[in-house]
Amino acid sequence: MIIGLLTIELQIPESGSLKHKRQVIRSLVDRIRQGFNVSVAEVDHLDSWQLATLAVSCVSSDGDVVQQVMQHVVDFVERQRLDLVLLDYQTELL
Repeated sequence: MIIGLLTIELQIPESGSLKHKRQVIRSLVDRIRQGFNVSVAEVDHLDSWQLATLAVSCVSSDGDVVQQVMQHVVDFVERQRLDLVLLDYQTELL
């Protein structure tokens, strides 16, 4: 069993409140969950208006599948949300 952990650092430059940030992040989290069948949670910068860190996890018996799913999630975030800036990401296989 291979567990993949993807950590994504995001900036929401247009956000002027926690309410707006949470709306943007909730929409993104829902789309990632539905599109890729992974677990997603906001794990850092919870009180920041413009920064967010998401953790995405995936489990499979094949490490290549986990790696592909994680890369597809990163590509999706870069393409789909023009109001977000992907600052950094890191993938770990456990």
